[in-house]
Amino acid sequence: MKAKSHMVIHCLWVVGKSKGKGFGAALLDECVQDARKAGMAGVAMVTSEGNWLAGRKLLEHVGFKAVDTAPPSFTLMVKKLKPGPAPSFPRDWAARAARFGRGLTILRTDQCPYLPDAARILLAAAASKKLKARVIEFRTAADVQALSPSPYGVFNIVYDGRLLGYHYLLEEAFLGLIGRNP
Repeated sequence: MKAKSHMVIHCLWVVGKSKGKGFGAALLDECVQDARKAGMAGVAMVTSEGNWLAGRKLLEHVGFKAVDTAPPSFTLMVKKLKPGPAPSFPRDWAARAARFGRGLTILRTDQCPYLPDAARILLAAAASKKLKARVIEFRTAADVQALSPSPYGVFNIVYDGRLLGYHYLLEEAFLGLIGRNP
């Protein structure tokens, strides 16, 4: 995503008994206040109605607007604080995934505590089926911007040059997606 003048929220997660009590809106408000103090043009966040990411309803509730979409179910939400162009997604998602070639490629950051386990499960599943597998760790924002095969640059699963998912998968689900059921 191109959002140089915007604060980008990569993860916002309220779970369990804390859901529905206004904590998500309060967290978003703190981010907006931080962006204002930093003189930024706005705040951006990627949402998905699928798994793993916040849905857009919460962001719309606090004044964010949809400004772009990407397959399979991503929406770029922005709360503008100053006039100017909105951030946008790249348009070359299929080409980005294709560059990883044959086999399993797991692309990840260290941002989420669940990702090492998610990668371990996928690597074990690949090993059990004797599939070529590798993990690529994104260490910088530039890595994510240049290499991520989806708008969710924190975790991606690419198999044989196509994006399979961007969230935690258990072994059975992964093998089902690639057509190699246990």
